[in-house]
Amino acid sequence: MVDYNTRYSPTTGARTAAEVDEGLRSYMLTVYNYMASALVLTGLAAYVTAHVPALFNLMYATGPAGEIGYSLPGLIIVFAPLALVFFLSFRINHLQASTAQAIFWVYAGLLGMSLSSVLLMYTGASIARTFFVTAAAFGALSLFGYTTKKNLSGMGSFLIMGLFGLIIASIVNIFMQSSAMEFVISVAGVLIFAGLTAYDTQKIKLMYLEDDHEETAKKKAIMGALALYLDFINMFLFLLRFLGNRE
Repeated sequence: MVDYNTRYSPTTGARTAAEVDEGLRSYMLTVYNYMASALVLTGLAAYVTAHVPALFNLMYATGPAGEIGYSLPGLIIVFAPLALVFFLSFRINHLQASTAQAIFWVYAGLLGMSLSSVLLMYTGASIARTFFVTAAAFGALSLFGYTTKKNLSGMGSFLIMGLFGLIIASIVNIFMQSSAMEFVISVAGVLIFAGLTAYDTQKIKLMYLEDDHEETAKKKAIMGALALYLDFINMFLFLLRFLGNRE
């Protein structure tokens, strides 16, 4: 375990525990601000796409039987965030912080456009209710991850394996269309992303170094915000399967 009282800066010498704690709080606040801003952007993008005809027609096409599905540009928009998150994860060390931040905002906006379908499927009241439930759960879990003295790295490895299993099960169920498996996947999804919220918060906290260059610290904050943003979004979507009322 790191002893904050004995950590040194090459320029200022020993840092007091209070100084390190202040720096850590500032760093975590930056992470949460990035995350919250991305959630706002995602919500706005989803709302605008669902209610502005030009964007709606860009995302969706109406079939011969009147059913609504993704258009070709819509499919590109749906898969573009996946490409961006992989690019950001693998290239973060080679990007300037300003570039990484711009990619993060583009990612949040495109994901919001993709999630506009949620506004078409569920009532506004149930979406709002589920959002506040998710926010409360996320806040409690993130606080636990930040304050606990227990090492959550073992739990993290288990949860990541569970996440891969969840992805495989979801792909299989596309073909099986089993309501029982759908229920199990939804329960597992909520539990996995609840656990990842605590794990990722602790991981982000432990990544903090008071001697980091400003550019490095900013990139760490962006990647931390991305991890927590994904935890929140996924937990919200899985909870919506239980709490959402369909239109």
